[in-house]
Amino acid sequence: MKYILWIVILCIPLTFCRRGINDMPGYTVIIPDSVSSNDSVPDIYTVSSSFKRLVVTRFKHGTDMLDGLKKTVISEGIKNAVITSGIGSVYRYHIHSVDNDTFPAINVFVKKDDPMDILSVNGYVLNERVHAHISLSNEEYAIGGHLEPDTRIFTFCIITLGVLEDDLLLERFDDTTLR
Repeated sequence: MKYILWIVILCIPLTFCRRGINDMPGYTVIIPDSVSSNDSVPDIYTVSSSFKRLVVTRFKHGTDMLDGLKKTVISEGIKNAVITSGIGSVYRYHIHSVDNDTFPAINVFVKKDDPMDILSVNGYVLNERVHAHISLSNEEYAIGGHLEPDTRIFTFCIITLGVLEDDLLLERFDDTTLR
């Protein structure tokens, strides 16, 4: 009994000193529910299309990049598209990326006020829903991941979208539970 008491006394401070990733500035972890694999889901699923048109959009200083993309989709009447490229710079970024290799996936969110050049923007518009990824760099490091709200444009941002046929069934292409 005496040994158990000492172990408890010695371990209590460790629980208070442990610093989790959610305690680190700029980081938040979200763990979604687990969904098992389904053998009836095909390993590969494809659709074919060609670009109906290209849309080039420009965002000015202070614009929320994700909100700008959503507004472009609405104003241009885009249902499905490929985000083919993007350039410019940001003064604040908010992204998330996967941080493990087993299910359920653990997403780590990073939000920082840090001037960065946009190396690339790519992704899709799936049934009018924007799913964009971004790569950024400055003189110290590079970072990338899923574009989140409140990524703010510094100098400018130009993004090109290849608009696909409206009748393509793409809405589940990025569904993480379809596995």
